[in-house]
Amino acid sequence: MGTGTGSSVVGKGLRSAGGIILTFGENQFHVDPGIGAVTKAAEYGINLRATTALLISHSHIHHANDANAVIDAMTLSGLDKKGVLIANKTAIHGTDDHQQAVSPYYRNLIERFIAVDRNQRIGVNDIEIQTLTARHHEPNSIGFKFFAPGITITYSADTVYAADIVEQYMGSNILILNVPYKKKVEGNLCIEDAIKIIQKVNPRLAILTHFGPEIVKADPLYEIREIQKQTSVQTIAAKDGMVINPVSYSASAGQKTLQGFKQGSPEAQSHTQ
Repeated sequence: MGTGTGSSVVGKGLRSAGGIILTFGENQFHVDPGIGAVTKAAEYGINLRATTALLISHSHIHHANDANAVIDAMTLSGLDKKGVLIANKTAIHGTDDHQQAVSPYYRNLIERFIAVDRNQRIGVNDIEIQTLTARHHEPNSIGFKFFAPGITITYSADTVYAADIVEQYMGSNILILNVPYKKKVEGNLCIEDAIKIIQKVNPRLAILTHFGPEIVKADPLYEIREIQKQTSVQTIAAKDGMVINPVSYSASAGQKTLQGFKQGSPEAQSHTQ
């Protein structure tokens, strides 16, 4: 629901930072509900009441700003105490430099909340989630890896490039990378990093998102064409409101939508991890 970052992109309304919705059967996960999560959900027809779990990789505003509002919507202001919050330690407890993203009041409106560290595994219904190491300006940053029937989806969150981090992404059918910059900037991935990661992991589909002003201005599609040439992996540049069905996705279908996959299909079964 949002593919931008920074004051020059989100702050100017060029793109939202409303996060990603993943749907696995009856399970709806909302990942990194940053600025615009609630308004964009309404615009794109996402029912926040259907949220099974809310996940926060770190406490920066472009990843967690609307977390309390999403909880309020999914629980009817606490009248229906439901859902799970899975968030890094900073988003729950805060640090000396970072305020907690979810207040105690809103934590009490949901059924359960978990402050997670790196390299943990959590089960939500029939979906297993592994928290990944991410190195960013926020000290407890994490990524997420979703193991669902027939498919594995990895979300890098904001992180630098490092061999041990990339190793965690292996076995992913779909790899979602936050790539704000064309060239190296401390604390984040750049286009060169994305190419190296995609070559190493060799996913079925790579999705780049979380774009800064330089990439937005230059047109992400140009960068994507170059990445595909160098990696031979289907790669797309995310757009706000874009939806992708990983099973039916093909190069000829173009950019369509990321909202889930059809369980039990032959294509999904052939990629069981």
